[in-house]
Amino acid sequence: MLIKVVNKLIEKFFHTQKNSRFPINEKKADTLSELLKSVVRYALYFVSILWIAEQILPNSTKTILTLTSVAGVAIGFGAQSVVKDVIAGFFILFEDQFAVGDYIIVDNMSGVVEVVGLRVTKLRDFTGDLHIIPNGSIVKVTNKSRGNMRALVNVDIAYEEDIDHAVKVIKETCQEIKKDYQDIIVEGPDVSGVTNLGTSGITLRVIAKTVPMKQWDVEMELRRRIKYALDKEGIEIPYPRNVIIHKNRER
Repeated sequence: MLIKVVNKLIEKFFHTQKNSRFPINEKKADTLSELLKSVVRYALYFVSILWIAEQILPNSTKTILTLTSVAGVAIGFGAQSVVKDVIAGFFILFEDQFAVGDYIIVDNMSGVVEVVGLRVTKLRDFTGDLHIIPNGSIVKVTNKSRGNMRALVNVDIAYEEDIDHAVKVIKETCQEIKKDYQDIIVEGPDVSGVTNLGTSGITLRVIAKTVPMKQWDVEMELRRRIKYALDKEGIEIPYPRNVIIHKNRER
């Protein structure tokens, strides 16, 4: 119960800081809030254990602290990984490598950061799975929420089509999207040109820059509208087809 009350107070404090005269960054506030909750939780657990022990065995606090020190030395070698995780956690926060709400890639895992704790970082991927990663095992991080992101769409047209006409149609579509999504599109979208001459078609590339985490939305809308515009103009988008030729045999 006490932990819940303290957590509420911490959340209220950081919510106030977000709206103060000198507001703190929202992601930073959420990260520090989760970290402080973790610290307070461990501290309250430890104090509670000492208090309960004191009630059961009066004047036992000093003895418990002494035993704790001895036990600490005894398990010190075994707890090296825990210490490593905690130290790594402090460096993650101090260097601002990532924060709650950032989309990151760690090893072969990717997702949105939900918690940056003293010992572990919790990462939620797009399938809903929650990955709990010890901070000490995080060697390389790719943060995709810092700076503008790139939206990239490749569009194939048939060899029989007029390239210049197709580019004109796609550019007009890009202008419409730029106008409708100006709050999340930072630059473009623009047609960069022909990027490939494939086996069944010519590839045109469209590139835009967006605010973090919105590149997928822009890519999906680009594909949808470009497909509609090309269909309207009768420009063929090639796709794999099987041609079956029946040969008459004389018997």
